[in-house]
Amino acid sequence: MGKVVTSEVLRFMTDCFKSVGANAKAAEQQAELLLRADRMGHPSHGLNRLELYINDIIKGACQPNNQPKVLKQSASTAWVDANNVLGATASHFGMDLAIKKTRDTGVGWVTVKGSNHNGMAGFWAQKASDQGFIGMAFTNTSPLMAPTRSKKQALGTNPLSVVAPASQGESFYLDMATTAVAVGKIEMQLRKGEPLPHGWAQGPDGKETTDARLAFDTCCLMPLGGGEKTSGYKGFGLAAMVELFCGISSGSNYGHHVRSWSHSGAGGPANLGHCFVAIDPENFAPGFKDRLTESIQHWRQLEPSRLQEIKRKHQRESQTREEQCRM
Repeated sequence: MGKVVTSEVLRFMTDCFKSVGANAKAAEQQAELLLRADRMGHPSHGLNRLELYINDIIKGACQPNNQPKVLKQSASTAWVDANNVLGATASHFGMDLAIKKTRDTGVGWVTVKGSNHNGMAGFWAQKASDQGFIGMAFTNTSPLMAPTRSKKQALGTNPLSVVAPASQGESFYLDMATTAVAVGKIEMQLRKGEPLPHGWAQGPDGKETTDARLAFDTCCLMPLGGGEKTSGYKGFGLAAMVELFCGISSGSNYGHHVRSWSHSGAGGPANLGHCFVAIDPENFAPGFKDRLTESIQHWRQLEPSRLQEIKRKHQRESQTREEQCRM
């Protein structure tokens, strides 16, 4: 497979957004978000999704040149209307506001309505961590998850992320869907012609399937944990929690009210909800970063169950990013 230098990929995506009317800043922010996903080994959230964003703009389902605005705020909280801008624009605005409030009060909690798909949740939590804070980011999505014992989708993949700075160059990085996988992973299996692992998806009959084509056409994901016997109801509970933070708190569309996202750009505005949180650990017990580093290094040095090094998920992602940067 051929390789393309990352600067050219960034230029191409930026030009695509500009060609359909997005201003330079919005185009660059959204392109950088997609590129970051590819560089971290998440093609399901990268260039692979460009057509969806572009078609939303062409069809008028997204207005990239609008401006988000604060509807209500206190010293530590804010409620934002994204005014249907691109997800990257809305999310930079939301997390930047949370960071500002954290500098002033020690914590910032911001909910956003009227937004669009905002890519990797970890990208936004990392913004707060880069400023020395604990960052958390949540978003709702189109309904793709069947709650435990249900045949029908009622919640999204509803990802959550927590990123925290540590000492000695370490950091804690969690970015996860509350479904067993993101729907993009099923699409990637389909493109490779490979079956799905057990516990990923249901068919139209409500039963688990490993058929990638059937799963992709049905778009009915299982919760994190899979079926009821393997505690999938916990993933269902986490997805519901994210919906509480995002759609229900912000007044955006939520759960079964969110449109399906398709390559056609049909269905009108997504009106997604996000939640961004920043917390200053210096307001708590001294030594936070050192204790976090000690914990991370202890976990990594535990005796492995197989003949391989214990790795954090983010460690694998960092290695992928390093490989991509050599292109």
